[in-house]
Amino acid sequence: MTVLVVTGTGTEIGKTIVTAAVAAAHRDRRVAVLKPAQTGLAPGEAGDAAEVARLAGRHVTAVELARFPEPLAPATAARRADLRPVRPHEIAEAAGKLATDHDLVLVEGAGGLLVRFDDDGATLADAAGLMAAPVLVVAPAGLGTLNATALTSEALRVRGLECLGVVVGSMPAGPDLAARCNLEDLPVAAGAPLLGVVPAGAGALTPTDFRSRAGSWLSPELGGSRPVA
Repeated sequence: MTVLVVTGTGTEIGKTIVTAAVAAAHRDRRVAVLKPAQTGLAPGEAGDAAEVARLAGRHVTAVELARFPEPLAPATAARRADLRPVRPHEIAEAAGKLATDHDLVLVEGAGGLLVRFDDDGATLADAAGLMAAPVLVVAPAGLGTLNATALTSEALRVRGLECLGVVVGSMPAGPDLAARCNLEDLPVAAGAPLLGVVPAGAGALTPTDFRSRAGSWLSPELGGSRPVA
């Protein structure tokens, strides 16, 4: 696995922190994180790719293809800013170039799998298809996550894309009944294994603590030591 696409069942559910954890778990390898479209930030502000590099370490190369100032879907944000959108072939080409001198390229999407990148309807799924890359799905812990995860996984299967597995992006320290049951039910909903559980607040750890703990949150498939569920 040279390129891994990281998507989510929605927005603000922990994709960046999960991406950072995977990067940190591969600290003995050359890792690149590619953010095709960063929205909601002004020039000069640290974006998701930079946050991954900050948490994961110096072995990470952070690349951002485009930035749009409003916190909207990439297609909408690009149109409103009168800027050129990012196309799937550009994502695939950038990932391919990074793969020539990195052992692992993590492509972090914006929002969910089918959020539009341009007004022609192109999505992260289209880019994943061009790259023939497996997709890691980040899901929330609580009530409602099973349906959203099942829909995302079904969309991947319909497109002939591999769902590598699911990671819970933010597990509360005191999970409720739904969150506890979902650890068992998420693999069923996804039709793919549960490959990690990242604790809530992980992004607030110091980079040193984050790097030392990241492997314990993830399964061996993602470079960690947590048993696969």
